[in-house]
Amino acid sequence: MITLQKFRSLDWVLLASTFLLLVIGIVVIYSIDVARATSGANGGRQLIAFSLGVILLFTAAFAADTFYRATAPWWYVAGLLLLGLVLVFGVTIRGTQGWFQFGGFSLQPVEFMKVALVLMFAKFAARQRSAFKQFSFFAGSAVLVAVPMVFVLAQPDLGSALLLGLFWLVMMVMVRVRWRYLIGLVALGAVAASLAWVFVLQPYQKDRLITFVNPAHDSLGAGYNITQSIIAVGSGRWFGRGLGFGSQSQLRFLPESHTDFIFAVIAEAFGLLGAVIVLSLMGMALYRLTRMMTAARDDFSMLVITGALVMLAAQWVVNIGATIGLLPVTGVPLPLLSYGGSSLISTLLLLGIVESMYAS
Repeated sequence: MITLQKFRSLDWVLLASTFLLLVIGIVVIYSIDVARATSGANGGRQLIAFSLGVILLFTAAFAADTFYRATAPWWYVAGLLLLGLVLVFGVTIRGTQGWFQFGGFSLQPVEFMKVALVLMFAKFAARQRSAFKQFSFFAGSAVLVAVPMVFVLAQPDLGSALLLGLFWLVMMVMVRVRWRYLIGLVALGAVAASLAWVFVLQPYQKDRLITFVNPAHDSLGAGYNITQSIIAVGSGRWFGRGLGFGSQSQLRFLPESHTDFIFAVIAEAFGLLGAVIVLSLMGMALYRLTRMMTAARDDFSMLVITGALVMLAAQWVVNIGATIGLLPVTGVPLPLLSYGGSSLISTLLLLGIVESMYAS
């Protein structure tokens, strides 16, 4: 009876938006498989991850919210342990030693760390509810996030490390820490960036930054990916070229079309209309999370939902911003759409935890 009541209490609008995005992602991944004659290998693995993720979502949703409050430190420790082990036993893919491989499947620990960090930050901040204005909270929370960032940078995975840092920065704004702390941090970062440009960055790294500002600077080298992505987005026009008929994605001009640049494939295939539908589904999911956040009945639940909202929104903004040339390409996946079992399962796990907070 309790389970049935909790089942009815779930936010089904959020779940519907989530499942529609999942279906779009899997269909697009299968279309890329067909064009590349891979016999649906990536789509098949994504479908398996989808099935496991849905089971995990409802399992997490039916767990008591007190379970997450009590076990948050263990999630955090487990995340750090996995990040440490992957540096020793992990495999290197595209220059980053960030995956465990088991047969034909892989596990990326940083995706699990995103969930663990949301829970641990919520527990830490809920205990410090009256100290948000104090420097001790600002510094303590910074250390909490900096530790996994160091492990991720050691892989090296700059994009994921920057995402964890962005999560912390936005959460600092959300809990309204003193602005002078943030301004001081930004000033310190500006000085560090200036010194790094002169004394640390190598010529090829400077070239990448210049290419971000002006992709045409090296359109066949560092700017190739973003140039092809912008072409793909623009070629879709109003209603798209049709699923499986986009030249940039189907003829392999667009690298990483099933992962980092899947939004460009969607825009090319379905046009502005398809892109707006995807963005609307994302907006609906974020709107429901906002409603759930304001309806939370305690600080821990509110902070978990807020953390999930920030983590999800940050990844969507960073990925889509890179796809259309507004942000640098960092390798951050597009949650619920990009190919990748670790990202998909961790996102569904996080949404299941959010549903638990809401339905309790």
